[in-house]
Amino acid sequence: MPRSRVNGNFIDKTFSIIANILLRIIPTTSGEKKAFTYYRDGMLAQSEGNYAEALQNYYEATRLEIDPYDRSYILYNIGLIHTSNGEHTKALEYYFRALERNPFLPQAFNNMAVICHYRGEQAILEGDSEIAEAWFDQAAEYWKQAIALTPGNYIEAQNWLKITKRFEFE
Repeated sequence: MPRSRVNGNFIDKTFSIIANILLRIIPTTSGEKKAFTYYRDGMLAQSEGNYAEALQNYYEATRLEIDPYDRSYILYNIGLIHTSNGEHTKALEYYFRALERNPFLPQAFNNMAVICHYRGEQAILEGDSEIAEAWFDQAAEYWKQAIALTPGNYIEAQNWLKITKRFEFE
């Protein structure tokens, strides 16, 4: 039974009902409808912390989804799960793939920056300041892109960029 049919809480049930109505009235192919169903079930599993199940649904959704914009969000969510699991290299790969299809995902740039910043901090702990600076510079580049897309967001990143003199704001 699809996950969307076994939800327990009110919000999940409401989301499922609305999604099912939309699937019936929006003119899409059966493949796109199946892709959306897998995506929706992946989101529900992910919200419950069932990452393995979420990944299975997302992978199936990417197999079926043909729209690059919609695929970008599926790939982004796969990146989120890999980030949560500490699989940063895989996460970066999926964020890159999402951005190839939709270069207007500031949250993907932000998450990539967070990973690079974390790796910079790890390099400092290992005593490698040169590698740390390279990671911090890369984080700065990703945060600049996220901020350019959504200027009012990522205030902490903007402050870090100012403090480290990696970017001057007006």
